[in-house]
Amino acid sequence: MYAIPLGDDGAELRPLESWHAEEFLAHLDRGRDFIGQYIPFGSRETDVGSARALLTRYAEKRAADSGSLHGIWLDGKLVGGVLFRTFDAEQGTCEVGCWLEPAGAGRGLVTRAMRVLLDWAFDGRGMHRVEWQAASANQPSINVARRLGMTRDGVLRESRAHRGVRHDIEIWSVLAPEWRAARARAARGDR
Repeated sequence: MYAIPLGDDGAELRPLESWHAEEFLAHLDRGRDFIGQYIPFGSRETDVGSARALLTRYAEKRAADSGSLHGIWLDGKLVGGVLFRTFDAEQGTCEVGCWLEPAGAGRGLVTRAMRVLLDWAFDGRGMHRVEWQAASANQPSINVARRLGMTRDGVLRESRAHRGVRHDIEIWSVLAPEWRAARARAARGDR
């Protein structure tokens, strides 16, 4: 399959598939508390079978053109990933997200990987709107949305319960014309 370099630091974006179940589980075990601060992703995957089942669900979503998982490897080790949580080609809309273990945090990996996904979504698949949802308290995730040039559409107050706490969820998005204009400015060296 593919391995897309995300820079010169040994980071790569690759497919994350069912046959990665053992590696995926080890990654989740290393980062379970960190990953689970604001999202339930990976919280029920506690053995190889359940890890494989999650990866298989996303393989089925990919086959149905309704979502997909993509792993981020750093120096050959899975440290996180990005995903199309939802993908609606007919409507031209999708929701993206991410997760990282501590070893991958603070390196810009999610922003770099997400740029690859957004380029593909807009240019390869004709998406019009890409959405990002994050708990208001999850500042690293909010920062990624900002770095991607997204606009904060609004806040769903106390709309999601996680670990006994009701979280405000911020909705961020970027539209195809905005993405292309920002990319053109960046290519010219403009801000």
